[in-house]
Amino acid sequence: MHAEGHPVRVVLITLDHHLERAVSTASAQLAKRLPGSSIVLHAASDWAASPELLAACREDIARGDIIIATMLFMEPHIEAVRDALEARRDSCDAMVGCMSAGEIIRLTKLGRFDMTARETGMIAMLKKLRGSSDKSKSSGAHQIALLKRIPRILRFVPGKAQDVRAYFMAMQYWLAASDDNILALAVYLIDRYAQGDRKALKGALAPAPPVDYPETGIYHPDLPERIETDVRALSLDPKARGTVGLVLMRSYVLSRDTGHYDGAIRALEAQGLNVVPVFATGLDA
Repeated sequence: MHAEGHPVRVVLITLDHHLERAVSTASAQLAKRLPGSSIVLHAASDWAASPELLAACREDIARGDIIIATMLFMEPHIEAVRDALEARRDSCDAMVGCMSAGEIIRLTKLGRFDMTARETGMIAMLKKLRGSSDKSKSSGAHQIALLKRIPRILRFVPGKAQDVRAYFMAMQYWLAASDDNILALAVYLIDRYAQGDRKALKGALAPAPPVDYPETGIYHPDLPERIETDVRALSLDPKARGTVGLVLMRSYVLSRDTGHYDGAIRALEAQGLNVVPVFATGLDA
């Protein structure tokens, strides 16, 4: 849908800048679909050194239509924006707090789903996703499988369960935060929760489902798709001086913030070494 006159402001607050390129690409694509719309990124790691950037973040929160707060765990980061988020919570179209401290998660409000209310079933599901300290009872793979299973179950439950389902869908988009998934996350939330003069967009945008990427795999800048699951996709030299394994964070690979990884790979290869760069979802958590 190409809509005129209904710009939407999506505000994404997170820990650092590794999503900057992906957000910029997603914002440009959103503006093509919904002229005047934007996705802006604010990084909490900037605020201690730059009060101006914190002020800009708070200003964007105050006028944001869709607000997503993630990866906020440190007390100074939380306290820097919590009152601004609380003030905007009931007047924005949707607010999502995920992968953060409890104070931020509880600010989630999606339609009839209010995380500040007593939601024993929801809290139980979140605790299952958090996992157990006993590694024999829980694993990252199990938690990801559960995250994908819950929306499929809730799809058939009417009423407020659909807003609960939207929260878990938002987490799926976020945990595979490529430019495609950031765009789709914004479109998904606009399509479900647009209000006011944007209400014409509600139910009209046909958001894409989350793009599914491998949980573990191989990355190399020379690979045609950059990501593979089989090490045989790498062009390893049998006469190399040796082989070095690099363990990377999947979120940086998906968001294409890989300049530092690429530099390390090239420097090692210049020394006559094979390099096997691998990533795993669990490392990001």
